[in-house]
Amino acid sequence: MPKFFSDLISDLSSTEFLSKLEGLTRINGLLADPSLQGGGLHLTKRSGHLNVHADFTAHPITRTWRRRVNLLLYFNSRWNDNYEGHLELWTRDMTECIQRVSPILNRCVIFNTENDSFHGVPTPLNCPIDMTRNSLALYYYTESNTKAKLRPTNYQARPNAGDKKSLIWADKLVVAIYTRLKSKLGVSDQTMGKVLKRIKRHR
Repeated sequence: MPKFFSDLISDLSSTEFLSKLEGLTRINGLLADPSLQGGGLHLTKRSGHLNVHADFTAHPITRTWRRRVNLLLYFNSRWNDNYEGHLELWTRDMTECIQRVSPILNRCVIFNTENDSFHGVPTPLNCPIDMTRNSLALYYYTESNTKAKLRPTNYQARPNAGDKKSLIWADKLVVAIYTRLKSKLGVSDQTMGKVLKRIKRHR
């Protein structure tokens, strides 16, 4: 990771920033995740997408941490609305998209992480082949006295959008297995990523 981004993550994990975030969200005791489980730098190529979903709400390794806040920061200096890539925010009952956010440079989106905080980038990107959609995702937690229920990312089909429900169901199943493996084995996304790379090479 380039030093600029590691320094930025450090700043957005600092006591000073956490205090500002607590004031904004009115959630006290927010904690940054140094292991960046599920977070960090995200890059999406042409035709890429992310189905609408509600995020996992318990830290897969530190089970007494409950996920409370998402922060998304975008790094796309020449983004055109025709490229798609909009973040969609949906109602709790998944009946309507109430906001579409273009991922333009320095735009930051902060929202609560709940069982029904449905969001995603479901429309495939239409950007030039040599461009990518770039963002930083950081997740913040609060400490609990008991283990939080391990609920994996919950993917949803959009109504009347032609989403393939069978594929979305398969996504949910794979992510659930992956989340439980990480929790049982106590390994990070980075370690799991190395394992997946080895499997891919052998294929």
